[in-house]
Amino acid sequence: MDTDITGGAVDPTGRIIYDGLNLTLGQGTGIATYTRMLTRIARKLGYDVGVVYSSAFTPDKNPLLGEILFFDQMRAPHQLGTKRTPTRILNTVVDQFRYHFTVKPLALRLGDAVINEQFADTLAEHDRAFVARNLFKNVNSFFNRTSQFVNLSFDSRPDIFHCTYPMPVRVRSARNIYTIHDLIPLRLPFATLESKRRTFKLLKDVAKKADHIVTVSENSKQDIVELLGVDERRITNTYQAVALPRKYSERSEAAVGNYIDGLYGLEMYGYLLFFGALEPKKNVGRLIDAFLASGVEVPLVLVTARGWHNADVVHRLDELSSKGGGAAKVRCLDYVGLSTLITLIRGARAVVFPSLYEGFGLPVLEAMMLGTPVVTSANGALGEIAGDAALLVDPYDVDDIARGITTIVNDADLRGELNRRGTAQAAKFSVERYQERVQSLYASLT
Repeated sequence: MDTDITGGAVDPTGRIIYDGLNLTLGQGTGIATYTRMLTRIARKLGYDVGVVYSSAFTPDKNPLLGEILFFDQMRAPHQLGTKRTPTRILNTVVDQFRYHFTVKPLALRLGDAVINEQFADTLAEHDRAFVARNLFKNVNSFFNRTSQFVNLSFDSRPDIFHCTYPMPVRVRSARNIYTIHDLIPLRLPFATLESKRRTFKLLKDVAKKADHIVTVSENSKQDIVELLGVDERRITNTYQAVALPRKYSERSEAAVGNYIDGLYGLEMYGYLLFFGALEPKKNVGRLIDAFLASGVEVPLVLVTARGWHNADVVHRLDELSSKGGGAAKVRCLDYVGLSTLITLIRGARAVVFPSLYEGFGLPVLEAMMLGTPVVTSANGALGEIAGDAALLVDPYDVDDIARGITTIVNDADLRGELNRRGTAQAAKFSVERYQERVQSLYASLT
């Protein structure tokens, strides 16, 4: 419990526990960004915030060793070892048996011993943390086998358990709310890998069992109403917000220019930028075709993370790399950290993001916040988030994307206008406005 300036006890507004599903991944995700922002806002609103994590190893009851083992798993995936040893097989069997009963994650102490500054942009803000062995993998396996949700319990019972992604897990005697970011597995079933039968069942069960559903755009809200049959009164659209560290976003133009030139040999405002995973919905294949068809002289820089169903795009990039001209015009960079990504966005002439469908579209918001013009899709939530502050194209029409690229590269007046409009549009998704929406959501549940 906190104390006020006079030394008296101050009761928190309430207790909220979030899942840490995406927070320990080596490469960031939009859901991890979403979770970090939520925990930050909740603490600012006065809530006692907990985060429950999954550990690849059996958590230790010794607080010091438990902290050390937790951060030990933050190594690169190839260093962790995934061999199915007898101990791991036994653990899996034991876990599946005990998940028939209530599971109690262990309290986890973070920040007392391990020097963890390098994870400051990774882990969420919290007052307390918890961990259970292979929690998220186990709850999904249990659901696949039994069609049942796993029940969690904590010493300090939360008022709200907020799952930031649909998972078959709940906390008894708490208000269980779930964020459904989008229904892309149902809208674009060919674009995702999971079993659609299983996904549909899970989403229907989440919609039925949830005390409330949260989503991030009016487009996603309408999808949930139409495809899952949820009463719109049980759904709250909070949108999303992003907080970009000022030490990165307010670098001088000269510093940005020196950085991108020294690191990548790029000129300030002399390239187009795409960033996102190499997966079908991101539409990178059509983007490359449109870029090459446009005939513009500036290069296209792709900042990509590992994806799926992308063999054709990878093959195309390999072909371009084998040709002298192609390698110069289309450049592919592997995942980069937040500092470098922000700098690349600021240095770009425009961000081009013709995704087939998004539940929100963080790259569009991030580019507008940084004053970089955007070419994006009119589909899904992207047109809703961009408003009149971006050049909208048909993501299925290569010629239309090419026209958008040609226009944004050659029309300096348009870029200036989109810069102005983008800043104003991004303000609609400010942290302050997001906080108001989250505060209203939680107040309605407690």
